[in-house]
Amino acid sequence: MKKITDYEHKKILVLGLAKSGIAAASLLHELGAFVTVNDQKPFEENTAAQSLLEKGIKVICGSHPPELLDEGFELIVKNPGIPYTNPLVSKAMEMNIPIITEIELAYRVSEADIIGITGSNGKTTTTTLIFNMLEEASKNPLIAGNIGTVASEVAMKATSENQMVVELSSFQLMGVDQFKPHIAIITNVYEAHLDYHQTKENYAEAKANITRNQTEDDFLIVNADQEELLELVSFSQAELIPFSTVRYLEKGVSIKEGKVFHFGEEVIGLRDILLPGKHNQENILAAIAAVKILGVGNDAIKRVLATFQGVEHRTQFVAEVNGRRFYNDSKATNILATKSALQAFDQPVVLLAGGLDRGNSFSELVPHMSGVKALILFGETADKLEEAGREAGIQSIYHVDNVEEAVPLSFNVSEPGDVVLLSPACASWDQYKTFEVRGNIFAQAVHKLKQSQ
Repeated sequence: MKKITDYEHKKILVLGLAKSGIAAASLLHELGAFVTVNDQKPFEENTAAQSLLEKGIKVICGSHPPELLDEGFELIVKNPGIPYTNPLVSKAMEMNIPIITEIELAYRVSEADIIGITGSNGKTTTTTLIFNMLEEASKNPLIAGNIGTVASEVAMKATSENQMVVELSSFQLMGVDQFKPHIAIITNVYEAHLDYHQTKENYAEAKANITRNQTEDDFLIVNADQEELLELVSFSQAELIPFSTVRYLEKGVSIKEGKVFHFGEEVIGLRDILLPGKHNQENILAAIAAVKILGVGNDAIKRVLATFQGVEHRTQFVAEVNGRRFYNDSKATNILATKSALQAFDQPVVLLAGGLDRGNSFSELVPHMSGVKALILFGETADKLEEAGREAGIQSIYHVDNVEEAVPLSFNVSEPGDVVLLSPACASWDQYKTFEVRGNIFAQAVHKLKQSQ
């Protein structure tokens, strides 16, 4: 860790705890700052706040009072989930108090180069692929950010021998100042998180912050199939490395005649890649572009791609049961993600879907349901999804109470060679605390089914 003096004797407010707030407060305290932590959860229920108090850090809990700013803070480190419309945050902006997120701290203290990955879809898979490929090639990677350990906590332990592979959200990237990854990746940009960003333009601009401070000595890897994305980052000073799944790029990473090429060199055949789907091809191309910069050879890349089954809950292969292949895509909490999952398979699909009703229809799914032979539906949106299924011409549609009931039924209505896909197109909160819980219940039911056959 770099021993910086930027924060020494400065009054700094850490707003919101969770993992990133705890790590930020601890790091700033170690760097000599006068830290105050403010968290909404009451102190008596807040074990994190209690542990920070024991370190000598000032703690204020129960609410986010705007008058707290009267104490004269020179900097705020904000939890990414707290919106800028929060009254305390709004007042801080009016007072011109700088507001950053914890990823900025990680950058400033890290001795390791950072590989930053952002985008609407594919961040976690791309991040994991890069980490696995670097690890396979003995490049000493560390994984951090939205996946794995909080970035500043990892940065405290990183040395110049490491590579920090960091998944980054638009929320985090809104709060950067000097942050500059050596390698930046934007997988794609679609309309998302409008409740936080208000407009797609604001959301896209936040994503573009990943390359804002890059220089000609850095690298920017982008999806060349999105013209608007190329325009968005046209200001970047970094060396641009494009990737494409639809056209061959002599200078970039792309696919031709069933093979992946990196700047004209064949890397791997698509048939040798275990991970299914065109959307995952984008993630694979982006990962190859990144690791090639760091000297990873084709053999290491091939070994990873021949065995990588997917990130948990993201089109993850669970098991094969009497010729049916079961996939867990519980992370598909919106229509766009389920579209991508359906496009991943050429085989007939039994689709398990449903969940929280956010008021939208599912007509956008209809053109992508041509390969769906049966629908098994649950949750608040079951009736709406049935309407979409009928419109798509699907004859076999069933309603069940939950995911656990859906699994044995899916086996009974499928045949060897079929895919059974949990891709709900909805959030889980009507029945399950998180999409992870929903996915785990699905996987457990699949393994129970396999044991019974």
